[in-house]
Parts: sequence; C-alpha cells; structure tokens
Amino acid sequence: MSYAGAMPHLDVPGGSLYYEVDGHASAPALLLIHAGVATLRMWDPVVPSLAGDHLVIRFDTRGFGGTTTDDVDFTNRGDARALLDHLGIAEVTVIGSSRGGQIAIDLTVETPERVRGLVTIGSGPSGFHEIELTEEEDAAIDAIDAAYQAADWERLAELEVRLWSIGPSRTEADLDPDFVRTAYELNRANIRHATERPTLVPLEPPAYDRVVDIGVPTLVTVGAHDLTSALVRFEYLAATIPGADVARFPNSAHLPSVEEPALFAATLREWLGVHGL
Repeated sequence: MSYAGAMPHLDVPGGSLYYEVDGHASAPALLLIHAGVATLRMWDPVVPSLAGDHLVIRFDTRGFGGTTTDDVDFTNRGDARALLDHLGIAEVTVIGSSRGGQIAIDLTVETPERVRGLVTIGSGPSGFHEIELTEEEDAAIDAIDAAYQAADWERLAELEVRLWSIGPSRTEADLDPDFVRTAYELNRANIRHATERPTLVPLEPPAYDRVVDIGVPTLVTVGAHDLTSALVRFEYLAATIPGADVARFPNSAHLPSVEEPALFAATLREWLGVHGL
C-alpha cells in the first residue's frame, strides 16, 4: 500500500486531527511534529526526500493548521499515540521542531516502547528552568506578550515569526525572500485558532530529569542563529542524552528544515542510515 499526500482527519476526544501520510506502508515510519510558528506544511521541503524509503507521518497539533479542538483537557503525546494507533504503527522515529521536539521528548520518555529514534530541532525537554535572554530577546518577548494581551492576533503572529523564524541576530533583508515569505505564511495559518483554549495536561514528572534515561538513537540539532534559550537547551540535551549525536545548521535560526532543507534532509538521511532507522 502506498500513500501520496493522503489528507484525512482523525477524531480524538474533543478534537479532530488533520494529518498527512506519504510513502509506503511497509517502510520504516517517521513521525514529524511541527514548530509553534508553523503547521505540518513546514515539512513540505523535506518530505519528498524522506518518503522514498520511509512512511512519513505528520499532523497539525491542537491549535494549529487544519486541526480543530474543543476546550478540553488533552495531551499532544496522547494525540500522537492515537494517530500512530489509528495507522497501525507500533514503533516510530519521531522528529520534532521547537515545541514539536518537546512533544517528541515527552512521547519518548513516557512510552519508550513506541519510539525507535528521536530527533529534535531547536528544542528542549519539558520542565526546563528559565533561561536568561539577551536584552533584544527580552524586548521581543515583551512585544509578543503585549500583542497577546491586546488580542491582536495578526500582530502576534508577525512578531513571533520575526523573533523565531527570522532570528534575533538577523533582519529579513539578510535572508532569502522566499524563505521569509514562507515563514510568515506558515504562522499566519494559525491565527484562526487564537481563541481556542484547550487545556494541555503536562507530563509528570516532566522530561527534564528523565532524558538521561533515553535509550534510543538521538540526534539533537539547532540553527546557529536561534535564540539563547534554544541554544542552551540544545547544549543540555546534547550533554545529557546518552550517546546523542549533534548537528548545527550554520545559516538557520529556528527552522533549519525550512531554511536549509537540502542540508537538513541530507543530515537526517545520513543519520537515519547509520542507525538503521
């Protein structure tokens, strides 16, 4: 059985998950979880490279893209497992960007029997301590908070992209205009979810003190122009997860798979091959 961009929804308690599947059903499975400034569309540049010899699964988490939700208690890791169960996938290599990486880590430490490999991009574990930011980063966060308090959702989405996707040390003029346009489009798709208020139930205990027990092959990655917080969390995961491999993308901020897709895909494919995933 082959998949080619199938686009169904999966009903879950209090919600409906939009997902896509590409590749062959008998191939090793990859689960891609998007960043908080994007939707599953962020993976479009790398899916063709991966789907030739993998089953590539991706979904919009609650509050994002084509997924809908009621204001209910939920967990992203529970939604991910529900999707894997629906597709009949017992084990998967999970690849998460930003908050998607935190979800991937939570999934790995809570149900290690479901995870064959773990890849994080600019991510950290749940329960991580507060990190001191630069003055410029603090100012940008304050502006984002102000837009949230004012319920100015379009302004909020724009400021998030400027901080995370463009990066605090760069300007749009420095970057490929196609990437800049895509970055704004990816987050603009989430504006319609701004007033949804599902309640995320955190992992207890959080993953911060549990990543030392991760026993599957792990690749920890980050963009060189990412925020201080992401760079600190990257170093923590690299030093704490046993045997973790690392990769830094020199010309990216928070979304290397979007900004440097060829390099990202080549790095990921080489790592998957080394570990037989």
